[in-house]
Amino acid sequence: MRKICLIIGAGAGIGMATARRFAREGYYICLVRRSDQEGLNKSIQELTTNGHEAAGFILDVTKPDELEALVEKIETELGAIDTAVYNVGAQIGDRDLNDTTLKVFELGWRLGTLGLFRLAKKLLPYMVERSTGSLLVTGATASVRGNRGQHSHAATMASRRMLCQSLNAEFAPKGIHIAHIVIDGLIDAPDTLGKMLGPDAFEDLKQRKGYEKNGLLVPDQIAESYFHLARQHPSAWTHELDLRPYSALPWWNHVKLDL
Repeated sequence: MRKICLIIGAGAGIGMATARRFAREGYYICLVRRSDQEGLNKSIQELTTNGHEAAGFILDVTKPDELEALVEKIETELGAIDTAVYNVGAQIGDRDLNDTTLKVFELGWRLGTLGLFRLAKKLLPYMVERSTGSLLVTGATASVRGNRGQHSHAATMASRRMLCQSLNAEFAPKGIHIAHIVIDGLIDAPDTLGKMLGPDAFEDLKQRKGYEKNGLLVPDQIAESYFHLARQHPSAWTHELDLRPYSALPWWNHVKLDL
């Protein structure tokens, strides 16, 4: 029977790396991006050229009913969604309180928390019928620690984390594995960190911290952890995992003030 891995937020970093990892295990991959049809087409072509099955969809998770309709379409026309990855970013930039408008604050919540809630509400009943399935949710340092200028992001990612905990409390006894992954560090991803820094600064950072220095999170290695979570035995499920480069300062440690 065909097993589907649905990846919502399928950019060139974690999303596409996870797609490749699950595809190698025979999963049919459904990629979802908010924009960039050309980039989505290239990702699908990469997978199919390598002998994998894949489909792609442009979808804005903030739009009413679109996410629900897509889940129903996949379940009824393509097959059972065995694993769903909610990898939608909700970073709206570094803004102080006065510069964080109500509209911007709400956008972060709609992307980061409401979208996950809507996915769970539509998808988890299908999984309960089968008594199996995994929902893997990408978190961030902001999931566990607020920071200056991150009012929207911290509130959104922390609520995303709590939603995972409440969903787990309800659905783990029904055979559904829900895992929240705290990405606690900089990711070597051209479409997120690369765009934010610009090509020259991004390459400089990679020279200083990336490659053999292992100071940046490598998407392919993150994907290994995602796949491991999806395949864990129910007697030893991980419900939260935090990932960071070995040399990075963990989220629970703050830089000492020079007094």
